[in-house]
Amino acid sequence: MALSKIIKILLPAIIMIAAQGNIAAAVGQMFLTVDSLLSLGIDNNLQLRASALQQRMALERTKAARKELLPEVTVDIQAGYSGQPTVFESGLSGATHPESPNWQQSYAVEVTQPLYHGGRLRTAIRKSDIEHTIATLQTADGEADVKLALLRQYMTLFSYYKQRDVLQRNIEESEIRLKDIRKMKEEGLITNNDVLRSELQLTTDRLSLTEAENNIALASMQLDILLGLDESLLIIPDTTLLEKTTALTDYKTCIDDAYRNNPKMQLARQQTALAKNETQAALNEYLPQVSLYAGNTLARPITRTMTDRFSNSWNIGIRTTYSLSSLYKNRSNVGERRGNELFFQNEEERLKQQLRMTIREAYLDHIEAVERVEALNLSVRQARENFRIMQNRYLGQLAILTDLLDANSVLLSAELELTVARVTVIYTYYELLNACGRL
Repeated sequence: MALSKIIKILLPAIIMIAAQGNIAAAVGQMFLTVDSLLSLGIDNNLQLRASALQQRMALERTKAARKELLPEVTVDIQAGYSGQPTVFESGLSGATHPESPNWQQSYAVEVTQPLYHGGRLRTAIRKSDIEHTIATLQTADGEADVKLALLRQYMTLFSYYKQRDVLQRNIEESEIRLKDIRKMKEEGLITNNDVLRSELQLTTDRLSLTEAENNIALASMQLDILLGLDESLLIIPDTTLLEKTTALTDYKTCIDDAYRNNPKMQLARQQTALAKNETQAALNEYLPQVSLYAGNTLARPITRTMTDRFSNSWNIGIRTTYSLSSLYKNRSNVGERRGNELFFQNEEERLKQQLRMTIREAYLDHIEAVERVEALNLSVRQARENFRIMQNRYLGQLAILTDLLDANSVLLSAELELTVARVTVIYTYYELLNACGRL
């Protein structure tokens, strides 16, 4: 009676604890699609945050360069005490001290408007625009690299899940087969050696399953860190990923897309444009600068007569400046800038060569991965048929257990290779998209 009361008291608490355990298990998992993966990865990547800050700073420099076209306005205010002057009548003798105001004040406003600076302001604005574009492209290039790294980790995790599924299915079939072998042992059809060898094979498969589960936990933790998630969160990848269409365009289209859209290629073009702009800026040093200026000054006392009164004066004119020293100092600077321009043009051509090789390699890798899946599909069908035949022969006492276990190992190896190959098809497709600038 006392035992039944204790059970009635503890049963609701046990049910609540079990329910909480199930909820905790549910909270500890997260289904993650590829789109969510890329979005979280970009938002939480520290390098991309730094690139975004540099992009904003470049935009501010662009705004500052454009403001150089506006007039320069200066205000000058002076107020102070003047000591009594000393006037010498003859040489340094006959000193006299004429009366003069002790306090002086001056209020001046001057406006300068650049009219022609030899293209200096225009090239400065173009430079800031190009630098802002370069900062934007560096961010885009960083995003593409981050996306590819995240996809590599995601596909690795996906592969581990598929390997676990294959191992679990193989263990279930091995357990059923072991029951049949034990029955055959009880009927005296086989020796205990076959039972022991089957149990040993099952133990090995279970160890492989444990290793796959540990790999899942480790790969998931690494993704959690990259995505800014709790490290204990177990990520569940999208199982429909293998159904993704991976249709290829022709090789020439891939090359054209890469020349046009690849962030590294765009970055190289902007670096060349910046070098050309720097050459033009150096050539502009040979040209004069012309500005319009106007000013107004209110001052006290009147400096000519030392009368303690305010006087107001204004002026307007054109100021022209030309540096004669640029004729012999600037030549080396121009030569250096032109050499830098040729350097970046060469880098642009070198990058085109590198892109062609990268795309060709990615293109062939993807085709090879697709063909490998087709070949392994056939291998898996053949291995399954071979295993079925060997199992029937073993059960009919026409084959030994070694032949059956070998057939099972061949089937398991083929299924695992097929899993890796199918994942490789998806990853090589993303690699090709990245090389073409479409990721």
